[in-house]
Amino acid sequence: MDLTTLKAFKPSEYEEAADGYRATADTAGTAKDTIDNQISAGVRNQLDGMAEESAQGALKELSQNFHYVQTECALVSTALHGFAFDIAVAKRKLEMAIEDAGAGGCTVNPDGSVSYPAGKKPGDEKLADGGTVTGSAGGSPTSDALERQAVNIHPNPNYGRALAYANRIADALKEATEADTKWAPKLRALKADDDLTVSSADWADARSDTDGVRQTGKDYVASLPEAPKGGSPQENASWWKGLSPEEQSAHLALNTASIGALDGLPAATRDEANRMVLAQTRGQVEVELARNPEPVKYRPNPNGSYPAVIQNDSWSKWNEKHGERHLQLNKSLDGMKSIEQRFDSTGENGLPPAYLLGFDTEKNGRAIVANGNPDTAAHTAVYVPGTTSNLAGIEGDIERMTDLWRESEAMAGGKEVSTITWLGYDAPQSVVKDAPFRHYADDGAPAFNTFMDGLNVANTTDSGGHHTAIGHSYGTTLIGSAARQGELNADDVVFAGSPGVQVGEASQMDVPKGHVWNEEAKGDPVPDLGRFGHGGSQWRFGGGVAIIPSDELFGANQMATGTSEGHSEYWDPATDSLRNQAAVVTGQYGKVKLEE
Repeated sequence: MDLTTLKAFKPSEYEEAADGYRATADTAGTAKDTIDNQISAGVRNQLDGMAEESAQGALKELSQNFHYVQTECALVSTALHGFAFDIAVAKRKLEMAIEDAGAGGCTVNPDGSVSYPAGKKPGDEKLADGGTVTGSAGGSPTSDALERQAVNIHPNPNYGRALAYANRIADALKEATEADTKWAPKLRALKADDDLTVSSADWADARSDTDGVRQTGKDYVASLPEAPKGGSPQENASWWKGLSPEEQSAHLALNTASIGALDGLPAATRDEANRMVLAQTRGQVEVELARNPEPVKYRPNPNGSYPAVIQNDSWSKWNEKHGERHLQLNKSLDGMKSIEQRFDSTGENGLPPAYLLGFDTEKNGRAIVANGNPDTAAHTAVYVPGTTSNLAGIEGDIERMTDLWRESEAMAGGKEVSTITWLGYDAPQSVVKDAPFRHYADDGAPAFNTFMDGLNVANTTDSGGHHTAIGHSYGTTLIGSAARQGELNADDVVFAGSPGVQVGEASQMDVPKGHVWNEEAKGDPVPDLGRFGHGGSQWRFGGGVAIIPSDELFGANQMATGTSEGHSEYWDPATDSLRNQAAVVTGQYGKVKLEE
C-alpha cells in the first residue's frame, strides 16, 4: 500500500459496510426465528401427513439458509470492522508522522520520501545542503546501528530528523500493507457455496472462518471491552448492556461459546450464541464421521461349517484406530439431534419456543434447554437430572420438562411459564462406581448457584419471577450442595427420588419456611440406598444421622405421587407427582396433594 492510497483510505466506509452486513445478519436471524417459531408452528397445527412433512422439510431448509446467512454476515461485519481498525491504526501513524514532519520543517513527498532543508550543526560555519531521504520499516539491529552512525556523521542535523520521519512513514505503510494482505484472503473466504443447501461442510467451514477471523483480528478483538473475569451475573449483565451494537455483534461472532455461557445475559442472546455453536459443532462432527466411516462389522462364515458370521479384519483395524472417537462423536450427535428435535417441536399444542442457554460437547457433554423465555416468565422451574445424565441421553430430560411445562401452563392462569433442563455439570455416570461420591455435586453446585442468580438478574417481570429448583435423584444432591456451599437463589425446592441432599433439615435449603417439597414414589430404592452417602445431619444429634428429605425429621412437605412407582415415573403425564410439581412451580400451593 502506498502513501496516496493510505492517506485517502476512509475507515468509515468499511465501518458503514460492516454495519450493513450486521443489519443483514439481524434480518436473517429474525427471519429464521419467524420460520421456526411462527410459520412452522402454524403449518404443524394446520397440516398433517405427507403434506406437513413436505412443508416442514422445506421450511427447515429455508431456516437453515437464514441461520447460515446470519452467521456468515455477522462474521463479514466483524471482519470488516477488524480490517478498518487495523488500517485506521496505520493511517493515524502516517498522519502523525506527516504532521510532525511539517512541524519540523520537512516535506513529505507523494512517494513517502521526506525532503529536509539546509542546516548546520553547532560550531559549523557553512550550511549543509538539504536533501531527500527514503525510510525503511523495521530494520535489523545492524542496519539500525549503521543508520545511527550515518546520522551522527552527516553535516546537516535535519537529515536525522527527516530520516526518523521517513522511517515512521515506512512503518505505517508496511503496517497497512500487512493488514491488507492478511485480511484480503479472510474476507474472500467468507463466501458460501453457490447453492441453496447448507451442508455439514458449510457449517464446519463456518467454524474455520470464525477461527480465522478471530486470529487475524486479534488486535481488534483486544480492543473490545472484555467480559469481567469471574464476574457475577449482575456484573456480566452490566457489561453486556454497556457494549455498543458493534461490540455486541463482534463478541457474538467471535466469542460465541463464552457469550453463550455467561449467566446474567438475556436468554435470547445466549440462545443465539449457543445455536451457532451447536450448528458449527454438528457440522464438524458430521464431517469427521463421514471422513472415517465405519466399515461393515460382520461377514458370513466363508467355509459354511456353522451358520454364523465372523468379524471383519478391516473393522477390527478401524475400531482400534477410530472406534472410541467414533463412539464419542455419535453420542454428541445424538444429543444435538435431541436438542434440535425440541426446536422443531415449537408450536405443538401451544409449546413455546425453546432457548438454548448452554451447550458443550466436552467430556459427557452439557446442555441447558428452556421451554419458554425465562426472562419474561412469571414462573420458572430449573430441573437438575441425576446419575447417568449426559448429552447423548438428554432427550428424556427435555421431555420431562416439556411435560412439566404443559402441566404448569395449564395452572398458571395465563401467566408465562418456563421450564429448564439444566445439565450444566458432569453428572456421575455409574450408579455403583460414581453415584456414592459427593464430588460431582460439590463441583457442579457453584455453577448451579450462578445460573439461578443469572435467572433473577435477567428476569424482566415486575415481580422478578418465581423460581423453583427441581432435582431428581443425584440432582437433588447437587441442589443440596448448592445450598450448603452458597446461597441458593430459589423460592421453592422440589426433590424427587432423593438419596440425600448433604443437609439434615429443610431450613438449610435457603428458601422460605414451608417451601421445600419432596416426592418419593412407591418402590423407589434410591432414597434408602443413597442416604448413607449423601444424607445430612442435624446438630442436635451430634452428626452422622444420615437424614434424607423423605424422613419426617427433615421437615419437607411430602407430596403424593399417586400411581407413580419406582425411580423414573415422577414426570409421567396425568400423575399426581407431575401435577403436584406444577402446583409448586406456579405457586398454587393449595392444589398440592400431600401424602396422607
